[in-house]
Amino acid sequence: MTLKIVMAGACPYPVPQGSQVFLGETAKCLAELGNDVRLVVYGYGNDQPDDPVPVVRAMRPPFAGSSTAPGPHWGKPLHDAALLLALRRAARDADVVCAHNYEALIAALFSRRRPVVYFAHNAMADELPYYCSRPESARRAARLGHWFDNTFPRRAARVIVPHRRLAGYLVLRGCDPARVTVIPPPIDHTPFDAALSAVPVALPPVLYTGNLDAYQNLPLLTAVMERVRAEKPEARLVVASAAPPDLPGAEHLAAPDFEAVRNALLEDVIVAVPRLSWSGYPIKMLNAMAAGRPVVACASAAWPITDGLNGLVVPDNDAEAFADAILRLAESPKLRRDLGRAAREAVLRDNAPHLVARQIERVIEEAVGES
Repeated sequence: MTLKIVMAGACPYPVPQGSQVFLGETAKCLAELGNDVRLVVYGYGNDQPDDPVPVVRAMRPPFAGSSTAPGPHWGKPLHDAALLLALRRAARDADVVCAHNYEALIAALFSRRRPVVYFAHNAMADELPYYCSRPESARRAARLGHWFDNTFPRRAARVIVPHRRLAGYLVLRGCDPARVTVIPPPIDHTPFDAALSAVPVALPPVLYTGNLDAYQNLPLLTAVMERVRAEKPEARLVVASAAPPDLPGAEHLAAPDFEAVRNALLEDVIVAVPRLSWSGYPIKMLNAMAAGRPVVACASAAWPITDGLNGLVVPDNDAEAFADAILRLAESPKLRRDLGRAAREAVLRDNAPHLVARQIERVIEEAVGES
């Protein structure tokens, strides 16, 4: 059965950030099974003429801006309204609408076109407070996030989540447990195959990749590197990001696209993931694992890692434990190699696009069959 799938993302696309990578890889792997897949996204993004999945861009509203940063900004409601109009047109002949993240879910529900399968990337009660600088604002954001979590996901025909804790949370928020399925994000390992031949170095740099938003908990890396440099003064922290980081002693590696991130992971590096936000699923971690790189991560966000088997997991915000883990890896090329090899094997087993696509396809077929 060939499915006509419209996949909506309330975001600029393509942009080298986790949600957009998740969106694009999901669309690509479903298309590779022979399904008719179209992406509907905001009206701007980086140029990518060879995108394997047709992209329908919403109208770009005047004066709405073109922010690529995650989280709220004043122009988003205008872009979301334009997304709704584009989605209503694109989904006329579709079998299903797959919505990534909240605004796309709301647009899909309001379009009233087809059954909606919601790909949950996060919980709003968890993530929204990170965009607030004052405690009272953060508390209000958490309350608003709970309202979103209680109101919209349960209205979808099916909900796909990347890990069990988010599944349990959404069930507590009113989703039917029979309609919630845990499926990890797909990751194509082939761009990272060349990393297998990386030459070990005496002291590999600590590497962070991705955006610089508050929920990434980057100040922890400053405290971590102070402890690491007390033992190894020449230790380096490299931040591969589109914008320069505001982190003392960090080297900025300009990374405006996926290719730059990929190149950074082809070297012998130790990947640091200081994030605490529990509800998401850091795609940067899967990229590092696909490249066979050892990862040190805080416990709340270390979903694909088993401590000591395919990476190192430390208690949340424990700078001393994080630094000790980095020093262990810095001093042992064998440990870096063994953990990296096991990490890559885990990605090939659990995140292979063709296997993930089959699981998603079954969920979509159930939603379509009941509509």
